[in-house]
Amino acid sequence: MAKYQTLLYYCYATIANAEQFAADHLKFCKSLNLVGRIIVADEGLNGTVSGTAEACKAYMDAIYADGRFNSTEFKIDDVDEPSFIKMHCRYKSEIVHSGLRDPNIIDPKKRTGIHLEPKEFMEMKDREDVVILDVRSNYEHSLGKFKNAITLDIENFRDFPAMINQLAQYKDKKILTYCTGGIKCEKASALLLHEGFPEVYQLHGGIIKYGKEAGGKDFEGQCYVFDNRVAVEVNSVNPVIISKCYNCGKTTAKMINCANPECNEHFTQCDDCGDVMDGCCSDACKEHPRKRPYDGTGYYVKVPQQVNLNKKAKVEFLEELRPVSC
Repeated sequence: MAKYQTLLYYCYATIANAEQFAADHLKFCKSLNLVGRIIVADEGLNGTVSGTAEACKAYMDAIYADGRFNSTEFKIDDVDEPSFIKMHCRYKSEIVHSGLRDPNIIDPKKRTGIHLEPKEFMEMKDREDVVILDVRSNYEHSLGKFKNAITLDIENFRDFPAMINQLAQYKDKKILTYCTGGIKCEKASALLLHEGFPEVYQLHGGIIKYGKEAGGKDFEGQCYVFDNRVAVEVNSVNPVIISKCYNCGKTTAKMINCANPECNEHFTQCDDCGDVMDGCCSDACKEHPRKRPYDGTGYYVKVPQQVNLNKKAKVEFLEELRPVSC
């Protein structure tokens, strides 16, 4: 039996004085010897934490004891070792960065797409009047996605609103949105409804819950996760690998970060090319003076970087090499 667990969760709930809550919550998590990353915002919580089964239970009990977070649903994975190295809990403007901050337009606490349980999603997804929409980033759906799903050419979820016009052709269809754990769909489905899409649904609990409760049927490839596991298996019914090595094109399920911290590109790379390229996406990155040692995993902890004050848009990216997302 695995000694540790990893919890994936989010909750949209109003948090007064969220900055102070984040500081206090960090102390609480450290008191339980948990590791992970949590984002706290005025609109709620978004986190992945890992620790002993006892510590994880104590954490979940504490979350539920706080009446603001009663709707939280934890996705629980048994793991052989903690999925993080350190514990971070930070205040940010949103629990998933979308740029959609006007509560008169988007407020997941008031209006989102209809939530479908995994078996409902599985039954509905192949109908002729249905379109399956992946709202995740390129590097995520390149590793794995639902069969026949529409994917968007976006680097971050904040690029999603700009894609709405490209989706207008599907307004006469039922739109089934999905993401890793459900958090992005809350805002994506709300925006689609606001833009006049009449029937919008979302996979409750995301890909992770679908794998646990529906066997992951027709999810092709692996699911990218935001911890040092990098990717997890989802489909135990009809699994296939769809991702290709960035360097040679060979089929591979291995997703890594470029060993050059100033690139840090998410990409798939087979073991052979990993050895040849030393975990880098290009020869230029391989020769970069700040290249990190490649240990075969492609996962790296935070590396201090010089911040260019004239490029504030990059500050948030450099803050975490792997942002928390569900």
